[in-house]
Amino acid sequence: MPDFLTPLWTRFCDKFPEILEATLETLSMVCFSTLFSMLIGTLLAIWMIITNPIGLNPKPGVYRVLDFVVNLLRSFPFIILLIAIIPFTRFVVGTSIGSAAAIVPLTVAAAPLVARLIETCFLEVDRGVIEAARSFGASTWQIIVRVLLPEALPAIVLNVAVIAITLLGYSAMAGTVGGGGLGDLAVRYGYNRFQVDIMVYSVIILCIMVLCIQGICNFLYKVLR
Repeated sequence: MPDFLTPLWTRFCDKFPEILEATLETLSMVCFSTLFSMLIGTLLAIWMIITNPIGLNPKPGVYRVLDFVVNLLRSFPFIILLIAIIPFTRFVVGTSIGSAAAIVPLTVAAAPLVARLIETCFLEVDRGVIEAARSFGASTWQIIVRVLLPEALPAIVLNVAVIAITLLGYSAMAGTVGGGGLGDLAVRYGYNRFQVDIMVYSVIILCIMVLCIQGICNFLYKVLR
């Protein structure tokens, strides 16, 4: 190894346990927040597609309320939302510090985006297929489960990549205020202690995660298509 790389390699080896722990914390935050936000967002999207004026059971008044709430929550910058819901985070997990606590604001931030993306996927399903299901006497929930979800699934899978990558960026931001993970590692060593190489390692790991997430979702999309 060249002499000028020796200090960097030595520091990487010294910090490897912390880098590994931060990486696992980031993966945990992203995986759980993606799962929870997909569940909540999908339920919201189903409710919205049912009540949409051109939906399965139009209720414009209810839809306007849902639409307003989704747009309102999406308008919050994540760093402000992270701080604003600290009491709620503490109520849910008992603390506002650490990777487990960060999952709560990550989920709250992503769920409205998930709802909007999945609603768009539902709206892009061919209306002819829906009308054909209606003509066979399918109920609203049968149309959702047997028509909308299967038809929209490939597009939903691609949107999972969008959500997971967005949450990956949010998780790094959460690390700056005690959320743990690679963001916290980059701030503690790369910024506060001027160890730029640690920050570079964190960025490289985040980039690899993004590439892996997108690659997996692209592969699943091709399989489902």
